[in-house]
This record gives sequence, C-alpha cells and structure tokens, in this order.
Amino acid sequence: MHWTDRRTRFREVLNGNRCVHPGSVYDAISARIAEDLGFELGMFAGSVASLTVLGAPDLIVLTLSEFAQQAYRINRAGKLPLMVDADHGYGNALNVKRTVEELETAGIGGMSIEDTELPTPFGTTKPRLTTIAEGVGKMKAALAGRQDPLLAIAGRTSAIQITGIDDAIARGKAYEAAGVDALFFVGIKTRAELDAISAATTLPLIMGGVAGELTDKDYLAARRVRIALQGHQPFAAAVKATYETLKALRDGVQPGKLQGVADAELMRRVTREADYTGWTKEFLGG
Repeated sequence: MHWTDRRTRFREVLNGNRCVHPGSVYDAISARIAEDLGFELGMFAGSVASLTVLGAPDLIVLTLSEFAQQAYRINRAGKLPLMVDADHGYGNALNVKRTVEELETAGIGGMSIEDTELPTPFGTTKPRLTTIAEGVGKMKAALAGRQDPLLAIAGRTSAIQITGIDDAIARGKAYEAAGVDALFFVGIKTRAELDAISAATTLPLIMGGVAGELTDKDYLAARRVRIALQGHQPFAAAVKATYETLKALRDGVQPGKLQGVADAELMRRVTREADYTGWTKEFLGG
C-alpha cells in the first residue's frame, strides 16, 4: 500500500503551530471511527496492543511481530495517520533498528522509542532508565532503520518522574542531537516543568496524558507541544460495553432489549458496507 499521504499529514502536524489530540485506536473498526469523527491522528499504544492482542497487562510480553501485525491491520482499514508507541524497541539498539523496519512496512506515520529499561529486570520493583549513551544508541539505530524519510521518529523518556527534570532535559537534548524528529515526554505535571523543557529544546514536543493546568491546547501549542495524548479510554469503554452486554444476555435479557448496542446504520458505516456492495456488483456481477 501507499503510505506517503498519511506520513505527510503526520509531518504537517509536527511542523505546524497547533496542538492535536490523537484518537486512541486499537483495531480496524476503532481506527475508522476515529477517522470518521475527524481526528487528525490515531495513536496505538504498546499497553493497548498488549490488551488487544493478548488480554495481558503492559508488561512487555507482546512481541514485535504481534505489534506490527496489529498496526498494519489498523493502517489498512483507512487513511488515518497512525502514531505508535514502540516501547523500548523490543530489545537493544539492533532490535530497535529491526522494529523501525517492521513498523515502517506496516504503514505507520510516526513512532516513539523510549529509554526505560524493559522488560523489568529481575529483582527490581521500580522503573529504571537506560544510560543516556544507550538511549542515544537506540535513537541512532532507529534513524538508521528508517528507509522512508517521511516516517517520523520521536525519542521518548519518562525521566521526569523517575530521575527528575534535569535528567529529563539532558536526555531530551541528547536525543535531539542524535537527530530524532520530535521529543516525547511522559510524566510532566506542571507548567513550570513544561516551560523548562520547552526552553531547553527546539524540536516538536509530544506529551503523555495531560491533566490539570496542562489541558489548555493554546498554551501547549505555544510551548511547541504538537501532540498531546488523552489516555486510552476507548478500549476501556469497549471492555465495559462488552462485559455489560454479555452479562445482560447471560442474565436473560432478550437481544432486542439490550441497551447501548450499535444500530444497523452505524454498523454499515464502520464496516464500509457500501464499498463492499459496490465491489460486489462490479467484480462479481451481483
């Protein structure tokens, strides 16, 4: 498939002057819904991938191939530019290079590689970071693995909530010097922290879930935040809806009396039934 247009649009967001909230998606249907509702970007997180594919918590038990395959399923379902959280790149710097190759082939528009030491080492209970040098090596490997220059690669760190603001800034500056396209900071809680990071760096910024005084998109845009995540509530909402529907059926509620079920028109839209009807007539003579 041809991925240039969606990667171009992803770059336009990064290089623009606005802050965009991506739609959290996890499969073909959710991606189509986000696109139909007007989201400019989709976001497929590693945590959501683990839940979707394995029904497992975010403990890095998902494999690269499973993640890339689900990303491809999302991408082939529509034209929504997709950002993915590729965690630590599924290993060392050589694994990171392979991760970029696979995800680029899957059609993503942008991705992040983080410097958290993953999976959790034996005998530890708190998250730990790699050294800055190892993080830089991963960023360089990611860039070396990229074949399409339009694919955006962000260096991600959770340092601000593990080792503090000074280390977060040092890591951001090091990854910027390595040549990444954007910096992704997780754990920023205050405007003072964001102001300091914005003043010390020059690249477009991506932020994890925003709350409190960091929800003003105009303020965020003025600090070069181009993408601000809002969490991954759609998957949790789908889990609750499925649970409640199955429970109601198990309790004896008749299918026709269920609440909160998509009507026929919505199902026709999200499955692109009109397209398939047209193709059936054209190719099968139906």
